[in-house]
Amino acid sequence: MKLKKRHIVLLVLLIAVIFAQIIPSWGRWYASDFYPVLSWLFTGVSAIVPFSIGDVFVVLSILVIILLPLYSRCKYHMRWRNILLHDVEYLLWVYVWFYIAWGLNYSQPHFMQRAHIQPVRYTSALFARFMDRYITDLNNSYVASLSVDKEAINSEIPRIYRDISDSLKIHTPQHSYLRPKTMLFSNFISSVGVSGYMGPFFCEFHLNRNLLSLDYPAVYAHEMAHLLGISSEAEANFYAYQVCLRSGNPSVRFSGYFFIMGYVLNNAKILMTAEQFNRVKRLIRPEIKRLYIYHRYYWQALYSPALGAVQNWLYELYLKGNKIENGQKNYSQVVGLLISYERYKRLI
Repeated sequence: MKLKKRHIVLLVLLIAVIFAQIIPSWGRWYASDFYPVLSWLFTGVSAIVPFSIGDVFVVLSILVIILLPLYSRCKYHMRWRNILLHDVEYLLWVYVWFYIAWGLNYSQPHFMQRAHIQPVRYTSALFARFMDRYITDLNNSYVASLSVDKEAINSEIPRIYRDISDSLKIHTPQHSYLRPKTMLFSNFISSVGVSGYMGPFFCEFHLNRNLLSLDYPAVYAHEMAHLLGISSEAEANFYAYQVCLRSGNPSVRFSGYFFIMGYVLNNAKILMTAEQFNRVKRLIRPEIKRLYIYHRYYWQALYSPALGAVQNWLYELYLKGNKIENGQKNYSQVVGLLISYERYKRLI
């Protein structure tokens, strides 16, 4: 295969992407200056299309990788070596596009560095104070009848992000109204336990069609955090929580508290004695406990253990390959962020 101009361009872009992941100043420049402009452009264009461009692109890419080699071999009798080189080149273009369009956000400073907050060490007393405050607020936020207007949420959550962008060091949404894309394969995605995801290739964020009304506000806010350049799952959970709590809608506030309930209880189970943990569980309103059990069974009914295991393995590799050292455990680290932030704000 002769070296062509596109190969030189690809090589230059590959080197730039690698350097941006190695040189901190390059990663900071991408996240603070380059990505906001690119996401404004991509989001504005992709918003015109009602379906997920990214999902279509991924499906077509898989078909290209699988079917085009067979077609080239049968129709043009192309050598397998050349077919393989074409496939590798295509995958490298996809790799470069992923990182330039969104993936280099993994190279930015984390929330504590951006907000100049000193992480605090977990102590039993500090965690107990956090738990007492969280359980009290969770119980007080409960609403028996959820009122979730998706159109209103699509306007309110971007507005709240604009309000907190300076104090919590996140980009300001550049569009006043952001409608998420519905996954093209919601039932399949439900079977691997995913409620939403960021579509990096065209700066789209996606929500699962099977989301409960209880889930919608917090998952929307979580995925929007990714759209605003947040790569860490713990940080996206943190921002979703902070945004929902600032809503004027009681249902949205309850969604925020409920959203992190599993992470909080998992941490409590590890850090507390069995007696302390049982006391905490007894403090939670019975209605919330029943809702938590229903919520868990609802998603378990859609889940496929076999497909979920494959997805978990692949996603673990993906996260660890992008500087998220703890892999999927990163989701639970939202509790550490909240404790450090609430300690910094002298709330606990």
